[in-house]
Amino acid sequence: MNKIPNRQAICDVLMERAKTDKDIVVLCSDSRGSASLAPFAEAYPEQFVEVGIAEQDLVSISAGLAKCGKKPFAASPASFLSTRSYEQAKVDVAYSNTNVTLIGISGGISYGALGMSHHSAQDIAAMSAIPNMRVYLPSDRFQTAKLIDALLKDEKPSYIRVGRNAVEDIYSEESCPFEMDQATVICGETVQTSRDADFSNIDLAIVACGEMVKPACDAAVLLKEQGICAAVLDMYCVKPLDTEAIIRAAKNAKAVLTVEEHAPFGGLGSMVSQVVGSECPKRTVNLALPDAPVITGTSKEVFDYYGLNAEGIAKKAAELLQNCR
Repeated sequence: MNKIPNRQAICDVLMERAKTDKDIVVLCSDSRGSASLAPFAEAYPEQFVEVGIAEQDLVSISAGLAKCGKKPFAASPASFLSTRSYEQAKVDVAYSNTNVTLIGISGGISYGALGMSHHSAQDIAAMSAIPNMRVYLPSDRFQTAKLIDALLKDEKPSYIRVGRNAVEDIYSEESCPFEMDQATVICGETVQTSRDADFSNIDLAIVACGEMVKPACDAAVLLKEQGICAAVLDMYCVKPLDTEAIIRAAKNAKAVLTVEEHAPFGGLGSMVSQVVGSECPKRTVNLALPDAPVITGTSKEVFDYYGLNAEGIAKKAAELLQNCR
């Protein structure tokens, strides 16, 4: 069982690259510990900025550093970064088109028992609505590392959401297909970038992002035991959305199921439904958190309660296909 959370994978990559790239700057809002960035602060104090509990300043300072030629990575709890500093993300980062990577840590319902005030179930919708802002939800530590490396090579604004806990590995160091802004497709034992994927024999397309990709993959295994072939699209790139992959998968499938750790409005499900509805109409169902304050509990307890686990996803998928006959 993997014990390395995605936030630690971010730190590992930044520490390695900072050895030779002195333009990398990490900023935190009294969150270096929860962001797993304390080792970076200790190793590279001159490339680290602690702004305290001041998320708006965090984002604006990052934008200023980017305009000076730096490569800022600003980390703060997703629940606060996507709300308190929304105007700064919109104006200073996106509208000004600055090279800032915003890292929303402890995303979704990671804070569990702290309740709705600390949950970020609206951030995909909010950040995706900002022009110029890209939105990424990597699914495991290997994909996270690939994403950070890719973001270090461009100069565009982006928002990354990662959870608090370690997630089970989906990929491996030797086998982690990655292409910027292209979904990864998992179908049985085959793992490919969407460009190379074959959707010709699938019954169902499951489109998931972030921590929901692993239970979606596990659900595909359960469905296979029922004679159902499901392809899982790891849509780590929520914006820009890999619309080509969605269209190709939907055209071959009987139905589409989206799975996300987010409110039912404006997130991945809404985006996928728009694409499928306009390009290749198929029955599409969104499995998400409810439009209500989420129950308190650990991530597992919350996911189990709302059916956002392998069994719940498989059950919803089977019901969806039954209704398509």
